[in-house]
Amino acid sequence: VPPQVSPGPAAAMASPAASPDSSSHEGPASASAPAGSPTSDSENLSPDELELLAKLEEQNRLLEADSKSMRSMNGSRRNSGSSLVSSSSASSNLSHLEEDTWILWGRIVNEWDEWRKKKEKLLKELIRKGIPHHFRAIVWQLLSSATELPVKQQYSELLKMSSPCEKLIRRDIARTYPEHEFFKGQDSLGQEVLFNVMKAYSLVDREVGYCQGSAFIVGLLLMQMPEEEAFCVFVRLMQEYRLRELFKPSMAQLGLCIYQFEFLLQEQLPELNVHFRSQSFLTSMYASSWFLTLFLTTFPLPVATRVFDIFMYEGLEIVFRVGLALLQLNQAELVQLDMEGMSQYFQKVIPHQFDSCPDKLILRACQVKYNPRKMKR
Repeated sequence: VPPQVSPGPAAAMASPAASPDSSSHEGPASASAPAGSPTSDSENLSPDELELLAKLEEQNRLLEADSKSMRSMNGSRRNSGSSLVSSSSASSNLSHLEEDTWILWGRIVNEWDEWRKKKEKLLKELIRKGIPHHFRAIVWQLLSSATELPVKQQYSELLKMSSPCEKLIRRDIARTYPEHEFFKGQDSLGQEVLFNVMKAYSLVDREVGYCQGSAFIVGLLLMQMPEEEAFCVFVRLMQEYRLRELFKPSMAQLGLCIYQFEFLLQEQLPELNVHFRSQSFLTSMYASSWFLTLFLTTFPLPVATRVFDIFMYEGLEIVFRVGLALLQLNQAELVQLDMEGMSQYFQKVIPHQFDSCPDKLILRACQVKYNPRKMKR
């Protein structure tokens, strides 16, 4: 039976030994859709698109200024005025931006191949700003290249078969998004389609079978699209985004991710790293669920879905970035706490820090120093 993941953000989990020949954690986008340089990208953009890119960059500057003024406000009340000004400017800009991006996403979907090949810088920026809700289902399918998977034709046949994982899946279904309307109740449609997709996957990949954390990912997909499409996207995520390696029974890939994350922590936040060690606060105690559920059991859905948007384009790199950003933003508080205090802080404080403005978390995550080659090494 694969190890079970606690739905809490500070799930304590043993850290398996890192596998020396495991692949790096670069996402599929690293290979198939590298971010183009601004110069080459700009040549392919229309004046409207260039204007929108400028608006997005201005929005990022406003959010950064707002974030800085909020931090300085903790030490001085005199800065609160500038914080309010930049905050209102940011929200005013955002309303115009939303209208522009909504129209633009319709074009992106219709001209997908061209955008993926020639307008990567703008596409990457737009995804980081959040895919509009009504476009998520199709964009996630396009990003994962799941629209024409042959396995989709097998789905109805798979449902007629029996899986050795069925009892395990049934047991855990009620624990997946228990507060969400779609999944409430034993006979709810959400629980039924979630069971179907998990069962079908356990049959096409008998080595992995079923692992609890994966149900949160499938549940999010089912909130956006029908079960056949969700199944195809999940198959692609497991095959091409290295999730399958994370969910294998040995969980060696999780050990590797924890090892790589510890390297980043030691390099960029040495004081916090020393404090964690002095308190025997293991990285696996708070970060395992970040990797296994892509923050879906850490943040409320509106924030976690924003991270998932980026994961669909950039792969596991965003988990490292968001994780380090959280530690950067909370270092001052964490170094004051003992092991029990930190455990509570990760469970109760961190999850709701960005409810009102996920953009601040995303912006900070995108600024994290991250070297894919060094991480692979």
